[in-house]
Amino acid sequence: MARVRLTVAERRGELLRAAVEQIEVRGVAAVRIADVAAVLGVSNALVLYHFSSKEKLVAAAFAYAAEEDLAHLRKLLARRTSAVRRLRAAVRWYAPTGRAKGWRLWIEGWASSLRDPVLREVAGDLDQQWKAEMAEVIEEGAAAGEFHCDDPMSAAWRLTALLDGLAVQMMSYGGPLSRATMLLWAEEALARELGIGHDALTR
Repeated sequence: MARVRLTVAERRGELLRAAVEQIEVRGVAAVRIADVAAVLGVSNALVLYHFSSKEKLVAAAFAYAAEEDLAHLRKLLARRTSAVRRLRAAVRWYAPTGRAKGWRLWIEGWASSLRDPVLREVAGDLDQQWKAEMAEVIEEGAAAGEFHCDDPMSAAWRLTALLDGLAVQMMSYGGPLSRATMLLWAEEALARELGIGHDALTR
């Protein structure tokens, strides 16, 4: 049976999803154009037509997956409730559990960014967007008098740095911490940044 003809956008999406899957399985260093092509039953030339090099494919795949996470974060932070509740929901979702595919991809991206300037630029931009989204809600909550925070951006940096570090521990070292412990530490850190007690997060 003949293959359904895809639009350029549909084909790119298909290739990016396959690339994300292969990066998660094989890692950035080991994944090849041929691996992505084989998953979809297409030629290497087709992959290279859309992405002229492995480096560009990897950077685009990373951006594709990270932007999906960013869209979900924005959805959580846009809820019609207090800033405290929105921030808690975001932190609980962002905290690694050891089962989230996104964390494996982020860690692969961080490691590869040391040597790949294209991926470094993509990852750095997405990371800044992530922090900016968190900082905006912290600033909003402080302005509304829900809590006190003199420097929302610094607070967002510290929170994401903690969660990133927990992700490395969980994904790289086989999960020495329980999910409950990680969530507790993340929530305690959020409460400290907002100058409120931990119990105030659940009100």
